[in-house]
Amino acid sequence: MKYLALLSGGKDSCYNLVHCAQNGHELVAAASLGPEPGKEEIDSYLYQTVGQDAIELVARALDVPLYRRIISGNAVEQGSEYGGRSANNAGGVTGDETEDLYELLSTVKAHHPDVQGVSVGAILSNYQRVRVEHVCRRLSLTPLCFLWQRNQAELLSEMIAGGMNAILIKVAGIGLTKGHLGKSLAQMEPTLVNLNSLYGLHICGEGGEYETLTLDCPLFKQRIELLETETVIHSDSDFATVAFLRVKNARLVDKEVDPRHGRVPPLLEDRFEEVRVAVEISQSQSTSLRVTPSTEERWPSNRSRSLRKGPWLVISDVRATIPRDRSSFTLEDEVMECFDLISHQLAQNGLELAHCSFINILIASMDLFVAVNAVYSTFFGISPPARACVCVNLPEGVRVKMECIAYAERSSIDRQALHVQGLSYWAPANIGPYSQAIIAGDRVFISGQIGLIPSQLALPTPKSLGTELALACQHVDRIAVALRENAGGAWDGHTQLAIYWAVNIYDIAHIKMGHLKLQPESSQYPVLFVVVKELPKNALVEKQVILHTGRCLVVDDYDGEVSSQKCIPIYKTRKILVDVFRQYANTHGNEFTEEFVFQNDSAASWEYSVFEEDGSACAIIFLKGGFKRSDLALRTVTAELSSITSSALSIRCFCRSGFDIPEYFHDSVFGFQVGELPFTSISCTMISNLTRDDWDVAICIVTAPNA
Repeated sequence: MKYLALLSGGKDSCYNLVHCAQNGHELVAAASLGPEPGKEEIDSYLYQTVGQDAIELVARALDVPLYRRIISGNAVEQGSEYGGRSANNAGGVTGDETEDLYELLSTVKAHHPDVQGVSVGAILSNYQRVRVEHVCRRLSLTPLCFLWQRNQAELLSEMIAGGMNAILIKVAGIGLTKGHLGKSLAQMEPTLVNLNSLYGLHICGEGGEYETLTLDCPLFKQRIELLETETVIHSDSDFATVAFLRVKNARLVDKEVDPRHGRVPPLLEDRFEEVRVAVEISQSQSTSLRVTPSTEERWPSNRSRSLRKGPWLVISDVRATIPRDRSSFTLEDEVMECFDLISHQLAQNGLELAHCSFINILIASMDLFVAVNAVYSTFFGISPPARACVCVNLPEGVRVKMECIAYAERSSIDRQALHVQGLSYWAPANIGPYSQAIIAGDRVFISGQIGLIPSQLALPTPKSLGTELALACQHVDRIAVALRENAGGAWDGHTQLAIYWAVNIYDIAHIKMGHLKLQPESSQYPVLFVVVKELPKNALVEKQVILHTGRCLVVDDYDGEVSSQKCIPIYKTRKILVDVFRQYANTHGNEFTEEFVFQNDSAASWEYSVFEEDGSACAIIFLKGGFKRSDLALRTVTAELSSITSSALSIRCFCRSGFDIPEYFHDSVFGFQVGELPFTSISCTMISNLTRDDWDVAICIVTAPNA
């Protein structure tokens, strides 16, 4: 695509251009914001303003027109979000310096209407990323952010090796002095690495420790030569000198074409490459499955229900009422009615759509995906909920069904979003109106991830289950790491539930091998493998995860004070309810064996992860066969899981096609009266855990923490 460079003149904004070119994008213009004439630097939260006296030379070296604008606004909105979460107030903030960028890029787009992208040199700053992406979204531009979340030590070395000649023009970090001004990255690398190990200084200056000016890079048609500079000292102290270099005279000098280019990081990190290899080895071996798919569909007469527990609200099985005359009932009408139902239930609990943290959306065909997204997107502004979207069999006439989990935050820090929209090597940008992840309280909802190549937003070619699974797992991991780093590493993060959605029953065995290669024995949690009709973009596998930060409110036994402490979840499982089936076998004069259980087509299993400190838990109950003659097995499961089922919030019932869900629900099972149980039913071709492939039902439970 044709793109413009958001240019500061520093190493990051210039090196990102090298990667833009390497990914096939065409630079047509540059844009830069700076202080008014007579001011060499201002205290901006968003922009690098030092070195503006050389920015014209940088643009000329790139041989593109430069558009400039004076920064007139201030950092009015200084929070982690910019704009409103609802669709009707998702615009800019009056008087904020971000709006100067909007005006500048609007001007560039007016002169270059074919521009589709914006090069952004952000590495770590969420503050900068959120605001640039907000402007790009309003102007229908795609951010190109190929340095985003890169390892800073590796990145600095790559810049030097890749022909970047940049010098320090400002210092403002511990251990840096005015004597470092004018030194190149190559000269400074040992010092920066050493200061990082001693004081935690950001090697690439992401903490504002230093700024740079690029004198040459592979994309420059000419290089910049400084003829006269002057050192300006703001403050001089033993702790941290603040000083910058004033460029008084410089010129462009002819240069030879530089054949060097940026180093593209490997598609997969080593441990995720092992996942890919494990899947391919598994595929090369024969695998048998104990599963008999059914094509008959039986649907419970369910309806949307809501349940409020403390700050949490779940709205289950949301679907429109299909009229007898369907000819005039459009897909837009159906999605709108679903949102009307959600909004009504939220309003009854004093909440709005902006409080939604996670939405499961089930559609009857992936052909509807784009149209559903178009309507869905009109209900959200910035930081929309995390989401998983899959295609399943739905009742006749129903095209869309949803489940919503909302959280009533008391302050802005109670709900945090990771909503990255730029192309990078890190993880996929949003291909729909959702965030990669939402932290609500101490729950972390990560959107369903498919195996897209991040820099292209395309699946691997030719199709590869191993590569798709490895990428989906890597995306989940990188999203979790980014969330944790955004919080300053204040929490550890523990997976409490993982769901692998697939489209081929014969892929499940291979997906399991990939999962086992990735999951360390010290980190166990409930895992569900299901086969459905289709996944977005015709993907082979999608991974959906719920984490917990590991922070729990704990009452001190000595003084009764409540404090937030780092905790570790407990994992428990019962693969087969041995006692229950041994009793059944003895009663009927049979010899008890595991094969007896399979032959009698009756089995049950459960697994859960729970923080005992506050009761935050995720559990899965697996059931095989009907228990019409005796509810002993089911009642045994629910008795052992009573503390979890009694605090159940979200209940999803994955049901193998042709199996009737409601027969499993009784007054004593979850503590609800029959007909009042809020659950969302999901029809699957196959339901599996790590030990068995032919379960009829999987009941997936997410609890509300103790009040």
